[in-house]
Amino acid sequence: MIAEAGLAALWLATAFAIAQLLLGAAAARAADPVVLLPGLRKIALVQAVFALAAFLVLIWLFVTSDMSVLLVAENSHSQKPMLYKIAGAWGNHEGSMLLWVTVLALAGAGVALFERRLVAGTLSATLAAQATIAIGFYAFLAFASNPFARLNPAPADGQGLNPLLQDPGLAFHPPTLYLGYVGLSVAFSFAVAALLMRDVGPAFAKAMRPWVLGAWIFLTIGITAGSYWAYYELGWGGWWFWDPVENASLMPWLAATALLHSVNVLATRDGLRAWTLMLAVVAFSMSMVGTFLVRSGILVSVHAFAVDPTRGSFLLALLGLYIGGALALFGARVGTVTQGATFQLISREAALVLNNLLLSVILGVVLIGTLYPLVAQAMGVQLSIGAPFFEKTAVPIALFLVAGTAAGPLLRWRKDTAQALLSRLTIPVAITGIAFALFFAMTGFGSPIAVLVLAFAFGLAAASIAPLWKRKLRRTPLPIYGMVVAHLGIAVSLAGMAADTLFKQERLAAVAIGDNLAVGPFKVTLVEVRPTLGPNWSAMEARLQVQRGTAEPFELLPQQRFFANPPTNTSEAAIATLWDGQVYSVLGAGDAAGRWQLRLWWKPFVTLIWAGGGLIALGGLLSLVGRIVRARRDARTLEEEWV
Repeated sequence: MIAEAGLAALWLATAFAIAQLLLGAAAARAADPVVLLPGLRKIALVQAVFALAAFLVLIWLFVTSDMSVLLVAENSHSQKPMLYKIAGAWGNHEGSMLLWVTVLALAGAGVALFERRLVAGTLSATLAAQATIAIGFYAFLAFASNPFARLNPAPADGQGLNPLLQDPGLAFHPPTLYLGYVGLSVAFSFAVAALLMRDVGPAFAKAMRPWVLGAWIFLTIGITAGSYWAYYELGWGGWWFWDPVENASLMPWLAATALLHSVNVLATRDGLRAWTLMLAVVAFSMSMVGTFLVRSGILVSVHAFAVDPTRGSFLLALLGLYIGGALALFGARVGTVTQGATFQLISREAALVLNNLLLSVILGVVLIGTLYPLVAQAMGVQLSIGAPFFEKTAVPIALFLVAGTAAGPLLRWRKDTAQALLSRLTIPVAITGIAFALFFAMTGFGSPIAVLVLAFAFGLAAASIAPLWKRKLRRTPLPIYGMVVAHLGIAVSLAGMAADTLFKQERLAAVAIGDNLAVGPFKVTLVEVRPTLGPNWSAMEARLQVQRGTAEPFELLPQQRFFANPPTNTSEAAIATLWDGQVYSVLGAGDAAGRWQLRLWWKPFVTLIWAGGGLIALGGLLSLVGRIVRARRDARTLEEEWV
C-alpha cells in the first residue's frame, strides 16, 4: 500500500496544482486580487507538501528494497550501500522526473510564502504560471512515467544501479543541478506574469533577482561537481568532453549568467526591460532543452536514460507548449514594455549588454554543436561534433568575454569616457602582457590559445579586485564582494584549464611488479597488485609508491573493480592532490607475462579549475546574502516610516 500512497499523493499534488492555476488566474483578473491571495498561497504550499510526500515515499521504497515496485526492481539491489539505495530513487528516468517536479512545487511554495515585493496581481499570475509548468510534469508522470508502477510477480532481488552512478558525487550532483533548473522556472514564471500584467520595472526585477542568483549558484555547483566527478570516476583524466549531456547543463548556465547581469541592470538602473524578459524565457528554455535531451532517450550517455519514444514525444510536447507559448506571449506583449532608462555607449550598462551578447553567441554555438548531429541523424546522416569544433568556435569568443568581464566593473554607470577606462585598465593590461610574454617563452608555439587564456586569467584576476581599490572595505556592500569573488573565480578556473593544457605530462606503459616509471618530477614504482573487496564489488588493486626527488614517498591505490549487479567492470582512478597539482593513476588489464597496464598523469595546478568553480559559487552566495539582508533592512525601514 505504500506505493499506492505515493501515487495518491502525486495525484493530490496534481489536483492542487490545477486549483492553484485556476485560483491564480482568477486572482490575476480580479479587481482586488488581495482577497484571493491568502488562499492561493495556502494551495501552493499544500501542493508542495503532497509532491514532497510522493518523493519521500519513493525514497522509502528504495531504502526498503521493495522489489514489487518496477522502478525499484530495475534500479536497485538489496546489497547496495544505503547511500546508493537513496540515490537510486533519482538515478533513473521516473525518479529524476519526480525529483524535478518536487523541486518545482517547493520553489512555488517558496514564492508563495516569502515573496512580498510583487503587487498582488503579478504574484497571482506568477503562481498560476508556476502551476501550469507543474501540471505538465505531473501529467507526464501520471500517464507516461509512473514511478510507483507495480511488478507482478516481484523478483527476489533487483538489477542494481549503474556502477558509474554509485559514487557520492553522482548521488548529490542531480539534485543540485535540478535546483538550478527549477530555479530558472521561477524566473520564467515571473517573466510570464510580468508580460501578462504589464508590470516590468525595478520592483519586478528585485523580486526575481534572488531566484536567478539561487538558480545560478546551484547550476555552478552542479556543473563544477559534475566536471570533477567525470574527471576522477571515468578514468580518462579529462575534466570536460563537450559531451551533449555536459552541454545540456552548460547552456542554462550561460543563459542564467546573462540573465543575472541583465536583471541587475533592470533592478538598479531600470534598463534592459524587454531583454531581461527574453533572457528569462531563454534560460528556462535551455533548462527544458537539457531535460529533454537527457531524459528523452535520444542521447547515449552515462547521464542519459534510454526510454521509449512516447516519453520523448511527451517531453517534446511540453517543451513546445511552454516555450512556444512564452515566446508567443513575448511577441504579442513586448510592444507594451516601455523603454527603461537610457545609457551611453561607454558605460557599465553597455559593457553588460556586450557581456550578454557574447554569452548569447557562445550559447548559440554550444546549442548548434549539440543539436546539429541529432538533426543530421534524423535525416539519415551520421556525424559527430567534438571538442575541436567547440574549442575553435567558443574559446575565441570566450576570450573577448573575459576582456569584457575585466573592463565592465571598472566603468561607471550611465556614462564614462574611453580615456578613464584605459587609465583604470593599465595595470591589468600590463599584467596580461607580462604573463603572455613569460608563458610564451616557457612553452613556445605549442598552444598559443592556452598561453593567451593563461595570460588573460592573470589580467582578469587583477581587474577583478580593482573595484575594491580605494574603498572602505568594512563599508563595502556584500554584493560588491560577491562580484569580486565570482570574477576572481573565473580567473582561477581559466588558469587551471590553461595550466592543464600547457603543462600536463602523461605516461602509458605495461609494467611488472618492481618496475619504475617517471612522470613529470615523480618516480612511480609498482609495488604489488592484490585482490580486495568492497561493500558490493570486488577488485584488483595496485599499490604504487610515488616519490618526488628526495621527499617522503606516498602511495596510490588505483583499482579495477567488478560489480555483480549489474555485471560491470570499472576503473577507479587513484589521485594524490599536492599544493601544485595532482598525480593521477589508472590501472588497466594484466597480461600473461605478469605485466599491468598503468596510465599516469602529472597535472600541475589542475585543481584550480574546481577551486575557481567554488569561488564563483561563493561569489554568488555573497551577493545573494547581501541582497536578502538589504531587502529586509529596506522592509523594516518602510514599516518604521508607516508607524
